[in-house]
Amino acid sequence: MKKLTLFTLLIFISFTPVVLAGGMPADSGVFILHKFQQRIGREVYRVSGENGAMRYDVDFKFVDRGSPVPLTAMIRLNAAFEPVDFFAEGKTSRLSQIKDSIHIENGTAFVSAADTVFTQKVDKNTFPIDGYSPATAQELLLKFWKKRGQPAHITTLPAGDLQILKDGTDQFTLAGKKVTLTRYMVSGLIWGNEMLWADGDDNLACILTIDAEGDKTEMVREVYEPLLDEFISRGAAYGMAAFAKTMTQTENANVPVLIRGGQVIDIINGVAAQNDVLIENRRISKIGKNLTAPKNAKVIDATGKTVLPGLWDMHAHFEQTEWGPAYLAAGVTTVRDCGNEIGFIAATQKAIDTGKGVGPKILMAGIIDGKGPIALGVIQANTPDEAIKAVRNYKEKGFDQIKIYSSIKPEILKVISDEAHRLGLTVTGHVPQGMNLRQAAGLGMDMVNHLPYVTQLMKRDTLRRIDFADTASISAIEFVKQKPLVVDPTIGVYTLWSRSLSEDITLSEPAFYTLPLTLQSQFKSTGVDSATARRYKPALESMGMLVKKLYDQGVPIVAGTDMGFPGYSLPRELELYVEAGLTPAQALKTATITPAEIMGKDKQTGSIVEGKDADLIIVDGNPLTRIRDVRNVKVVVKGGVVYDPGVLHRMVGFNVK
Repeated sequence: MKKLTLFTLLIFISFTPVVLAGGMPADSGVFILHKFQQRIGREVYRVSGENGAMRYDVDFKFVDRGSPVPLTAMIRLNAAFEPVDFFAEGKTSRLSQIKDSIHIENGTAFVSAADTVFTQKVDKNTFPIDGYSPATAQELLLKFWKKRGQPAHITTLPAGDLQILKDGTDQFTLAGKKVTLTRYMVSGLIWGNEMLWADGDDNLACILTIDAEGDKTEMVREVYEPLLDEFISRGAAYGMAAFAKTMTQTENANVPVLIRGGQVIDIINGVAAQNDVLIENRRISKIGKNLTAPKNAKVIDATGKTVLPGLWDMHAHFEQTEWGPAYLAAGVTTVRDCGNEIGFIAATQKAIDTGKGVGPKILMAGIIDGKGPIALGVIQANTPDEAIKAVRNYKEKGFDQIKIYSSIKPEILKVISDEAHRLGLTVTGHVPQGMNLRQAAGLGMDMVNHLPYVTQLMKRDTLRRIDFADTASISAIEFVKQKPLVVDPTIGVYTLWSRSLSEDITLSEPAFYTLPLTLQSQFKSTGVDSATARRYKPALESMGMLVKKLYDQGVPIVAGTDMGFPGYSLPRELELYVEAGLTPAQALKTATITPAEIMGKDKQTGSIVEGKDADLIIVDGNPLTRIRDVRNVKVVVKGGVVYDPGVLHRMVGFNVK
């Protein structure tokens, strides 16, 4: 690439509007923007043109939990529908910004993106687009791909490469009439696949995607908004089915499996002994030495390796179907999904449970928020009747828990908790605004997500470092112990957000360069400057010390990630617990038997015991002496089905051997 100055670049770019006679726009359109199915904003585009050339001016804006996310964009195409200009400036999420100017002329692209300015030779299958937004850019991308004869690859500017696949057609009923839409999958624009539907003129009806924070986002042409529920549930099923079709190395669950010669961890006592493990009919049937392999059994040699229970992530957000293979590949066989769209997570769980998808077991915590400017999701309750209805709806749909979010009123929290407990559900979540953890627990919360809700009860200095000798801090720990409250610390996500951008990211994530390029780009820019990182360090160290003190007092600690690096962040959470003073055996309990007990599943899973579900992993090394060895997953068994982690990772774009 040839570098050039911004001044030189701007000589080539002209954003003078081209309009029809009279100055009126030729066309316009509206997409309704949603996060977790909640309507949060609009994208409006206007088209002007002359002599076959077209200019699209786009105004994209949503408000996410009180934070405005505005973006303006312009795309110009010539009479041959070739891109000439692309401009985008603004935000693509609460945490990310974009500023791109691209001009293409005579096979050369002149690009200014963030602080980088360069020229690049391009071919006829090159299109300017930078991420999931705006929807208008994706609509023009689809039309461009069709006019180019549906090439296998599209080169994108300022960087990247993507593929578009026609995946089928779907029929819907809209306003009493049958509507047929074509379904497409787009890969390479975000991590994993986006799902798109378009009409017969290639106008987009819906895009199911994730934003730059990794949150579920839907962009729906206004007329099709009544179909959003169907788009979401069908998208989950189609996404999972795509993985199931490619899982050629998944073993038949009815075939016996004998794991021979590994060091099998007794997770209750934190010790390991060399034993064989026989799996029959999806369960652990025998543990012992020199077991005889049944006829037709698959024999796995685990000599020199360690066999331990499958891991749990107790703060997952299954934002897209790609998380299924990614979790399994990292040895995570069970997750608690802490808030999602009902249609998406229910369809995903069903696909996995019926063998039509690939992923861990999913326990569902249904999110309820209150109405207000920072509300999240579409299940919101401001009255007792709304609260009771929401809890009953989640119970009827097979959810395991209720998750409270930030706008719930105190009196409504009490109603939610009482109804949940009456129906046999527990209550977890955030401490709503205007309350502290003591008040929320007094109103019925059984568990809390995120350690800072505990630290808020404690004495801290100006650097938010906890004074553990202060009476307020001692009282807070005693309160959590006596309640008792289950704590899901998620300290890994705080270390990720507050890491120094000048620090080598492989220090915290050694497998970073196996991540898909889209994720590498996202996480490389996640963090703060070195001075800010130094200011955060005392608070982070205090959080680790608090996890240790809570654990030593018998407070149930369950390992959760709140997303982060797909799959890999669970081992990172455990590493941080060990750095804070837990033994590796104690840390492993927080991601195996303890969450199983908390969720009432310990009779079925969570440890390697005869009669339990065959949920286990085989790793190189010994995590009881070196916790980082839990990353070295070589075999995953979930419900008696054997998976190759390499196959799973490659399925969702990881660069592994």
